[in-house]
Amino acid sequence: MNSKDVSYRLGHRERLRKKFSDGKLVDYELLELLLTYAIPRCDVHQLARELIDNYGSLYNIITTPYESLLKNKGIKENTAIFIKSIHEIMMRGMKNYLSDKPIFHDYQKLSEYCKLMLHGKNVEEFHILYLDSEYKLLFDDLHSSGTTDWAAVYPREILKRALELNAMSIVMLHNHPQSQTSFSLADIEITTELRNILKSVNIDLFDHLLVSGNIVYSAKNMFLIK
Repeated sequence: MNSKDVSYRLGHRERLRKKFSDGKLVDYELLELLLTYAIPRCDVHQLARELIDNYGSLYNIITTPYESLLKNKGIKENTAIFIKSIHEIMMRGMKNYLSDKPIFHDYQKLSEYCKLMLHGKNVEEFHILYLDSEYKLLFDDLHSSGTTDWAAVYPREILKRALELNAMSIVMLHNHPQSQTSFSLADIEITTELRNILKSVNIDLFDHLLVSGNIVYSAKNMFLIK
């Protein structure tokens, strides 16, 4: 790269930083600015545009699995780790928020945490959020990881863990890798079974949340928990 190219690149990056300070960056430019820190010696303009085209949004890029990022030409290990570290920071911030306040105070924050955790996953995962007496998050357990359309649920293991943590209520959480699919009959049946087991020891099933695409379904809001 000649001195003219270097000068243009440095000038372009300075223009991106100025636009960021002014709040005027569009999505691909914001991604481009981020990538300049992960890939400092290359022109990343085209890469940023291609990633937006491939994934559709910044959110989808941040939440896509690490392995998926590596399949993109121009994305190597350091860049994938850089992108996923931003995802992890967002996750930890949300988790800290849920640990400090009762989850029902801001269901939007709870929904966002669930999406950050499960959006883009290509297999079903089942999580259990254990809550204290004030409905603050005690612990988030990955209960099981399964296939594209199934993940195992072991109610008695959940009960055992709830008792260990002295949890007073729980939130069931899982994902459907296929977008826009609501609770299945099997989902409703396991929700009822777990609710009855927990109820026998005065532990409340607060809700069952399902992440499918960009939607978070609530069994409570859909009157599936009685």
